[in-house]
Amino acid sequence: MNRIGVLVVDDHPLFRRGLRMGLEGERDVLIVAEAADGPPAIQAADQFTPDVVLLDVSLPTMSGFDVARAIKRRHPATAIVILTMHEDDGHLFAAIRSGAEAFAPKAIEIEELVRLIRHLAGADADAPAPIFTAARLLDEVRTGTRRGVAEESDYSPLSPREIEILGFVSQGLSNKEIAGILHISDQTVKNNITSILRKLQVNDRTQAVIYALRHGWIDIGSEEAG
Repeated sequence: MNRIGVLVVDDHPLFRRGLRMGLEGERDVLIVAEAADGPPAIQAADQFTPDVVLLDVSLPTMSGFDVARAIKRRHPATAIVILTMHEDDGHLFAAIRSGAEAFAPKAIEIEELVRLIRHLAGADADAPAPIFTAARLLDEVRTGTRRGVAEESDYSPLSPREIEILGFVSQGLSNKEIAGILHISDQTVKNNITSILRKLQVNDRTQAVIYALRHGWIDIGSEEAG
């Protein structure tokens, strides 16, 4: 039986130990290495070429998102799961931009984490429902795209102001925070977001951001998240 190789990256020994204890009972999962920071994590990925990396966002010297990008450049087939205590939109979108395949809370049940690992390794068709996977969100966005507009088209039906607001949404800012930055009313922000959803024919802010990211209308840089 081929076992799924997993690299665990977290700067808290207790958390790493808990993951190891939880995963060691799975016959098809093997923790090939552990790392407490970005540089040794990248070295471990080079040495062991894991199938899945469980990666904390908060590391001593590197953002987890930067580590994800570095590993994906070297090992495109390695699946990366961002584990974080921050479940806001800003972290979610940064995870997508880093190339991660999944984004899950650190409080995830071990059974769900095992299912996610198997799903990303191709051993289980279904991912746990509460967990973000890039494929799932992008499929939702593709379902909602407007007919007649090519997915990779540079054409944007959004106004410059709407794109600006969507960029702030991608950073996880609330309507009130966006209104304060742009010196406009909360209602004006709401009206713009309603217009964005209508024009893109998507159901919510997350889908709108993913749609815009795919088309290159907005960009999310590296997040030095904690």
